[in-house]
Amino acid sequence: MPVAINNCNSFIEIFQALDFMTLQGITAAAVHKKIHSMCNGANLAYTKKAFSTVNGFAGINSIASGDDMLLMHKIYKQTPAGIAYLKSAAVIVQTTPVNTIAQFFNQRIRWASKADKYDDKRMLPVLVVVYFLNAMLLLLPIVALVNNMHYSLFNINYSLWQLWFVLIILKTIIEIIFLIPVAKFFSKQSLLFLFPLMQPFHIIYTVIAGWLGKFGSYSWKGRQVK
Repeated sequence: MPVAINNCNSFIEIFQALDFMTLQGITAAAVHKKIHSMCNGANLAYTKKAFSTVNGFAGINSIASGDDMLLMHKIYKQTPAGIAYLKSAAVIVQTTPVNTIAQFFNQRIRWASKADKYDDKRMLPVLVVVYFLNAMLLLLPIVALVNNMHYSLFNINYSLWQLWFVLIILKTIIEIIFLIPVAKFFSKQSLLFLFPLMQPFHIIYTVIAGWLGKFGSYSWKGRQVK
């Protein structure tokens, strides 16, 4: 079910609202198209029968985070047709953003850390593709600073900087087209004007959080988790 970030005033709050809204759009589309299953514990419902059938949190209660997604994947394995996203403005849950960049990274690293624990393996190829696309967009300008090589394709000459710029523009346009109906649903259309400005920061955070989620550690509820 839908979740939205409220109190969007500072840079980090606006960034979270856009990022969270994107994740909600991906969640709704992926569940609807049966591509993979995602959810958010802030707005999640399941029947007592479904919970009992999969023996509740047994087998996942030793994992530091992610009980919402892990439980849903257990239910999905039993009843794939029973997973749905309730697209209704009447059930949107508002949640507050974290206050600092450090808190934001800790939260996102925590989310990324459970990726290899998911029972729904359909998600892994998607996560890998997204990560490596963002890593490429982060590395291209670094390589271009060292050696701005030139290439030719279909008699069109271009440099690494030009390639990077075109890829960023294409990524932004595609994502905005995807986000327009999502923003309308959440009544947050005004945030889309800031979306292009957030692209570089989104690429950087995706690469860093994804890497540290697998190989690093994070702070959660007063303790350090590896």
